[in-house]
Order: sequence, then C-alpha cells, then structure tokens
Amino acid sequence: MIIMGRVAAAQGILGWVAIKTYTETVDSLADYPVWWLGDEKHPWREISVEKFAVQSKGLIAKFPGCNDRSAAEKYKGLLVAVPRSSLPQQTEDEYYWADLIGMQVVNVAGASLGIVDNLMDTGANQVLCVRGKGGEVLIPFIASAIQQVNLAEKTIRVDWSADWADKH
Repeated sequence: MIIMGRVAAAQGILGWVAIKTYTETVDSLADYPVWWLGDEKHPWREISVEKFAVQSKGLIAKFPGCNDRSAAEKYKGLLVAVPRSSLPQQTEDEYYWADLIGMQVVNVAGASLGIVDNLMDTGANQVLCVRGKGGEVLIPFIASAIQQVNLAEKTIRVDWSADWADKH
C-alpha cells in the first residue's frame, strides 16, 4: 500500500469528506475508485468511492452509506492508501510524492533538517516542505539541491545548509 492522503474533515451535511492529498495533483486520487482507509489505531479496510469532486480547497469524496455529517466525521484522520501494484511504474529517478512524505532529510554535512511533511508544485518545480526543530524549510526538488533519495533507508540527502533560511 502507498499512502496517498488522509481524510481531513467532514464536508457539509450530506456525508462528504474533505481529503488532504499527498499527490502531485489534487484530483489524482480520482483515478482510483477503490481506496484503503486506516491508520496505526484503526485496521485497514477497503472502501469504494461513490463520488468525487474537486473544489477550490481540494478534493472531496462520498463513500457508500455515508449520508450525513455524523457518519462522515467517523472517517476524520484516517489515511487513504491504494495498492502499490495499481500505480504506474516509475523510472529510476522518479518518485511518488507519497513515498517522500515522512522521509528524513539530511544535508551533505550530516545535519538533520527534519522530516518531509508535504510537497508542493510551484509550476517551475516541486518543493519539499521539511518540518524540523527550527520550523519549516522549503527545498526545491531539483538536481542541484537533491543529492540522493534512498527509499530503503527513508532518507533524502540534500545540498542545503541547515542555516540557509537565516542567511536569506
């Protein structure tokens, strides 16, 4: 399974849920009519998606049998995953955003900059949003900044100073 997002909140009074996606585009999850919902406290279960809609604030979804706000609120906080086998094969230097979320970011000097909390697309390139002790650090996902991505060790090595934000 690969984590593609999480249920952020109930949306409206008709049983819809708002989804915080960890995908490059907000509507990418709409390509998968069946999701897995769960987390470390709740067992994973397969669920079909009845309807999708993209709104200004992101993706909303409707699950079968979820017909009011109270029912939708029960899904809040659950992670959304899809089987890795259902995703297209990546080339060696391509990564799913969801694979990068939660990875440890270390610079070439060996200093830990934090954990990848999210990614965003600026139009020019993708940017890692790294949450560390000193707050959030934004690192462009470009060859000059990203030295190595090690999926097995869940680390990203970057050419980025720990105090870069203080200098600029």
